[in-house]
Amino acid sequence: MSGSSRRPASGELPLLPLRSMTLLPGIGQPVELGRHASVDAIRMARERPRDDPRHRLVIVATQREELTERPGLEDLYPVGVLAEVTQALLGVGSRMTAIVRGIERVHLLEVDRIQTPSIARYQRAHEPMGDPTLAYALAGTLQDLVRQHDGLLPTNAQSKQRTQGLAVINAERAPSRIADLCATHVGLESTELAELLHELTVTDRLRKVVEFVSHRIHVLQVKRDLDRHVREHLSRHEQEALLRHKLRAIQSELGDDDDDHGLSELEIRLEEADLPPDARTIVDRELGRLRRMNPQSGEATIVRTYLELVADLPWSEATATPDSLDIEAARALLEREHYGLEKVKQRIVEYLCVRKLAPRKRGPILCLAGPPGVGKTSLGRSIAQTLGREFVRVSLGGVRDDAEIRGHRRTYVGALPGRLIQSMKRAGTKNPVFLLDEIDKLGGPDLRGDPAGALLEALDPEQNDAFEDHYLGTAFDLSRVIFVCTANDLHKIPHVLRDRLEIIELAGYTVEEKISIARDYLLPRSLEDHGLETAALELDDDVLLSLATEYTRESGVRNLQRELEGLLRDVAMELAQGRAPRQRLGRDDLLRVLGPPKYHDERVDHSPAPGVVTGLGWTPTGGRLLIVEATLTQGEGTLRLTGRLGEVMKESAQAALSLVRSDAHRYGLDPNFIGKHDVHVHVPAGAVPKDGPSAGITLTTALVSVLTGRPARTDIAMTGEVTLRGRVLAIGGVREKVLAAHRAGIRQVILPRQNAKDEPDIPERVRQDLRLHYVDHVDDVLSLCLLEPEPAPAPVDADPDADAAQ
Repeated sequence: MSGSSRRPASGELPLLPLRSMTLLPGIGQPVELGRHASVDAIRMARERPRDDPRHRLVIVATQREELTERPGLEDLYPVGVLAEVTQALLGVGSRMTAIVRGIERVHLLEVDRIQTPSIARYQRAHEPMGDPTLAYALAGTLQDLVRQHDGLLPTNAQSKQRTQGLAVINAERAPSRIADLCATHVGLESTELAELLHELTVTDRLRKVVEFVSHRIHVLQVKRDLDRHVREHLSRHEQEALLRHKLRAIQSELGDDDDDHGLSELEIRLEEADLPPDARTIVDRELGRLRRMNPQSGEATIVRTYLELVADLPWSEATATPDSLDIEAARALLEREHYGLEKVKQRIVEYLCVRKLAPRKRGPILCLAGPPGVGKTSLGRSIAQTLGREFVRVSLGGVRDDAEIRGHRRTYVGALPGRLIQSMKRAGTKNPVFLLDEIDKLGGPDLRGDPAGALLEALDPEQNDAFEDHYLGTAFDLSRVIFVCTANDLHKIPHVLRDRLEIIELAGYTVEEKISIARDYLLPRSLEDHGLETAALELDDDVLLSLATEYTRESGVRNLQRELEGLLRDVAMELAQGRAPRQRLGRDDLLRVLGPPKYHDERVDHSPAPGVVTGLGWTPTGGRLLIVEATLTQGEGTLRLTGRLGEVMKESAQAALSLVRSDAHRYGLDPNFIGKHDVHVHVPAGAVPKDGPSAGITLTTALVSVLTGRPARTDIAMTGEVTLRGRVLAIGGVREKVLAAHRAGIRQVILPRQNAKDEPDIPERVRQDLRLHYVDHVDDVLSLCLLEPEPAPAPVDADPDADAAQ
């Protein structure tokens, strides 16, 4: 043959039926021929002229039954192989040995048995690839498996021919050829080869070969392990017997001859654990295995560790601590430990009241959400104190493996139970208070699983009475546990997990609240921690005010405590060195110890200017001012946005520009003027990402201000989403945003009218200092915020002498 292009895609060729073997494309194989019809088929193929495309070509097919002497179409498998006769040798009598090489798969259409040899009519088979990426991946996996297979073969099975065959497989790149070469190289059974011959889709064929080769690798591994075990068993058995004899002699000399190695004590602990029936069945089975094992073996250590964990877990109701349901004592404890947070404390008291009336009721899963430093973790500890229960904190920040929640299966080396079961063992009671800290910091789904999904069963009151840890291997009752979660950003909690939580939001503190917390809570505690409880130390009110406004800027009080402790360390150093400590700390001490103030007024400029507007934004750490600057340059009417803005905020800016362009005549603007100037909008603090729709009215005001030349007032801050028709829509985080404006000294805030319902959430003292404007349309915002344009300076008269000179 001069090339594959000359091979006929269909036609009639001599038939070479095979009794008990299957030929695959790309494979050359010797065939012993004894039937006259088969010998004649080889001769007919070889006697054709060399310029005939059918020269040396035959159709090779596998018989369904070996005893059929002259098979017809119904006696053959429907898919055969177009093959080339590369060599033929005459044997004794009428026998012949032929070497045939498979070329491609064909469909058998008809077999004519009248002639000798039989003539088969065929048509080339279409072999679809399937998914190319999957095909190449499976082909690479198959090449690796064949190399592993040959590596497991005994030395006497290795040969130069197998090494050459493996090299051909490794060099091949076509997935279809890799499948056929590997199947023949490994030596699959004839029935398996026939199954592969009839699989025309390449990806499905590769899957089958991978399964067949994997099975043979497993068989070879088992044989190798059995041989090694037989070789080593006698010597290892004799050595272990000698070591056990020495160990008994040593224990006898030390007076520590414990025949059962503490097994009796472990059995007593397991009996007292009051295990449920399913757990008892597993424990009895493991105890039986442990009795039959060598105590010094590694497997015995694993089983003993498991049984000791089961014995340490609080299974029995007797381990539960009785609830202390003194409502007034609980209310007093919450007031003593926490300042403000009235709604949160009220919800906790309600929870205790329901628990008192319905002790067996499964309560909700509380989630305390708010910025850092507002007291979420300490509130969870207070819940445990009010109930008189054990408190266990489980930090979930950065957990990315679901095995951290549900444990590892004991088949793995170094397996451990999950954090929930470990914490139950540490608590020692059936009804502790679990604080799942930073639940919003759980890692998302990846190759190691979904830890948030693993929490669903534990946090569902309808399912957690049968929580199953992978390491424990049996159901454990978590229904008596009170779960309390904390989070900074609710949007990062998966919806299915958030649906199981009752959200209690904790907003940031006002400046007055921070000063009260510092004076009544932080200062006494810090004095005790620094050994200054005997020192009559006082702080001026302006010192606490400066700490809360100039040295910290946060929603919570964590950094405020750090700065306060910095002051006290200086006093402690003086006292430790024998110098008389100061009795009162003033502002001069702040500058000397903590340095100059770290924060100043967030407003960039106190004088009104066109294009500069003060907005309000929300972050997981609290509210903040959002200064928006807009300017004009010569151009073609394009909008440029800078300041690390998110997609939603960019869309708000584009919507604001479209609104201004569509209503240019209402604002006294020339549409042609807008089309000849580029607008650049920048939000300072460019390193901080910003996103969300609530800056819509701020961006619109900035654009109208810069285009009309009307300055915007700096004593007004605003927040609200705007539509293309100018309507102002509601936003979230009102309390945090208003508190941010109040901290910055702004006394007027523009809010959407739909957010009037959120006004009760704003502290009363802040509402007294602020004037809140509720608006429905962007025109209301512009009338409140924009000033009249400043008059242009009068032109200077030209010098008359200069005119005369000209």
